[in-house]
Amino acid sequence: MTTLTPRAGWWRASSDEDGDAPGSLAPTDPSAPQPSAAPFWALMALTVILFLAPQSLFPALAPLRIGLIAAVLGIVTHLVDRFRRGQPFTIPPRELLIALALGAWALLMVPLSLWPGGSLAFLHNMYLKTFVIFWLLIGVVCTPARLVRVAWALSLIACPIGLTAVRHFLTGQFVDMNIHVKRIVGFEAPLTQNPNDLALILNMILPLTVALFLLERRPVARGVLLASILLGITGVVATFSRTGFLTLATIILAYLVKLRGRPERRFAWALLVLALLGTPFLPSGYLDRLDTIADVSADSTGSAQARARDMLAAATYVLRHPIVGTGAGMGALGLNQVRGDTWSVVHNSYLEYAVDLGVPGLLMFLFLVVSSVRCTVLAQRRMAGVPAFRELFHLAEGLQISLVAFALAAANFQPGGYNVTFYFFAGLAIALQGLDVGDARRVGVQTR
Repeated sequence: MTTLTPRAGWWRASSDEDGDAPGSLAPTDPSAPQPSAAPFWALMALTVILFLAPQSLFPALAPLRIGLIAAVLGIVTHLVDRFRRGQPFTIPPRELLIALALGAWALLMVPLSLWPGGSLAFLHNMYLKTFVIFWLLIGVVCTPARLVRVAWALSLIACPIGLTAVRHFLTGQFVDMNIHVKRIVGFEAPLTQNPNDLALILNMILPLTVALFLLERRPVARGVLLASILLGITGVVATFSRTGFLTLATIILAYLVKLRGRPERRFAWALLVLALLGTPFLPSGYLDRLDTIADVSADSTGSAQARARDMLAAATYVLRHPIVGTGAGMGALGLNQVRGDTWSVVHNSYLEYAVDLGVPGLLMFLFLVVSSVRCTVLAQRRMAGVPAFRELFHLAEGLQISLVAFALAAANFQPGGYNVTFYFFAGLAIALQGLDVGDARRVGVQTR
């Protein structure tokens, strides 16, 4: 474990009146009780279970409900730890209150849902679990060392997911329902079974891996991180996901903009050159698949046309029902009333919330997305120029790019706004902002 000590006196009061300036920070009492490791390692176990689903590889684990056990352990040990340290059970940041208000609005709309029982079950099975993980991340990732460990865990998790995507493509393990475009079978985990969801996970992890790579100096560690980056990119390509491509392109463009004028810009340009050089080696039909992003009529599968019709139907439904939507998770029922019974949901997370929970639900989700990105902006501003916070600065940048890529690309062309994917990375961003005004006030910051 390495302790980074900033230059003497950086924490002392300065002439800056802006509370976001590093000079306004003050050291905390080092004798205060330290947070317990138990809830953090329960959260780490839950993270592995969420993204890799070991119970799928080892069926004997399935009856044990290891995900539920890890979640309960995380909740209980976190609450006990806060009680032990004389802290309130939670000090909710604004973003947590927004997510809570969103859940409360969804619950309030249950009696008005097109299928009240279905909405209640959806909130219990989906949003409640998402909210618990969101809350745990914000409360448990409370030291710089923990944030770095989570970033490393996600980077390592991306390796088997990306490798599986490439292996399925090379061995011809495709979804049977599509004869025009070969779409791979996803990973054996609920969050990555669908190739579009698999591409989203790899894309969201990628900026954190890049951040670690830019910081790491150990050759072996850099090799592992580089392998994760390459597997992530090739895994996204192997999914033939148009949304995955747009999200990946957004990430690369964001790094070209972010790193301009900095020594690390060489990495971003190298990544772009590598992508261009790899164009001739793209799978057959991949570029034709991308052409359908702009030319919807060229999609021989009909999926692009269907998604365009679904978006139009969703917008029509929202105009007719601006306040009270279909109810949480019941968007397909509402769209059936507009475009006929196809039982498909709209491939747009914003419209998904608008159809389900009306304009109020959409506004709360938008507020949550923007506020989460703002956390990373504020964190970077406070850490800029402080050598001890270099790792956290780069991780804040990575989280910012992940969330912006989700907001601009993924959310506009993919459903799943209730899924844990966005909330996981938003939770890390909010936790990071808490580090900056809490744990980061210490003179020496342990980052590994």
